Amino acid sequence: MGIIYLMLIVSLVIALFFLGSFFWATKNGQYDDDYSPSVRMLFDDKLESNKKVKTNTKTNGSTEV
Repeated sequence: MGIIYLMLIVSLVIALFFLGSFFWATKNGQYDDDYSPSVRMLFDDKLESNKKVKTNTKTNGSTEV
């Protein structure tokens, strides 16, 4: 019977630790913006290709990609 009380106490301590970690992460803004990082990777390649076109037009005078 004593082991059940020990397991209850340990599980409550672990649950409180995870609850505290969740509140800490929420307070520090970990879950503020979950949409833009997934979209940001889609726009990085387009910006690099535009830079290549601009550099080619400056050096060669042509718009070949």
